[in-house]
Amino acid sequence: MADQRDVWLVVPVYNEAPVVAEVVNDALQVFPNIVCVDDGSKDGSAEQIRSTGAHLVRHPVNLGQGAAIQTGVEYARSQAGAAYFATFDSDGQHLVSDVERMVRRLRDEPLDIVVGTRFHGDTAHIPRLKRIVLKSVVALSPRLRKLHLSDAHNGLRVFNKTVADDMNITLNGMGHASQIVEMIVRERWRVAEEPVTIQYTEYSMAKGQSLINGVNIMFDTVLRTNARR
Repeated sequence: MADQRDVWLVVPVYNEAPVVAEVVNDALQVFPNIVCVDDGSKDGSAEQIRSTGAHLVRHPVNLGQGAAIQTGVEYARSQAGAAYFATFDSDGQHLVSDVERMVRRLRDEPLDIVVGTRFHGDTAHIPRLKRIVLKSVVALSPRLRKLHLSDAHNGLRVFNKTVADDMNITLNGMGHASQIVEMIVRERWRVAEEPVTIQYTEYSMAKGQSLINGVNIMFDTVLRTNARR
């Protein structure tokens, strides 16, 4: 197994007590450095995280996923030896094996950031309405098209220290996805996509947050694009 001690997983968490310990424990088998940012959860998520031994940072109130990611990146980039960073969802949708492959690309290729895409091969497993919303975001975003990015909001991203040091997410909610794309363009970070698998479990689908997030991102994309015309 490759030595992954220079990699930090940043895991934003909001009310994921039923699954977060299992998700984190699974990731710890490969990546020993994980920081979970409990974004004002009210369901015992923090206690579940503590049981894993992962690093825990807490927001006293819910600030949104963008704020949780920024807090986690700031924590991780301050740790000795940290060289690579990954944002990783806490609800079990992401695969550790995908992170391993994306980190390997950063080590071996002239890239600064690798972004996951679920739009590769057979996409029948992606709920139809979600597929329409996410593809609409790409169609509405000149930046995504310029960067040849096909997935409007995939929470799985892996990046190097250059990106981590300059990352400054100021949009607390789901608008952070559009802001990260803006930073890629502005900072001229070298970017590539990597096909990844999203596990649509009964738990994640029951929450229904991904589709709502996609709709929010679509409106944010339209507003931010029009504001710059």
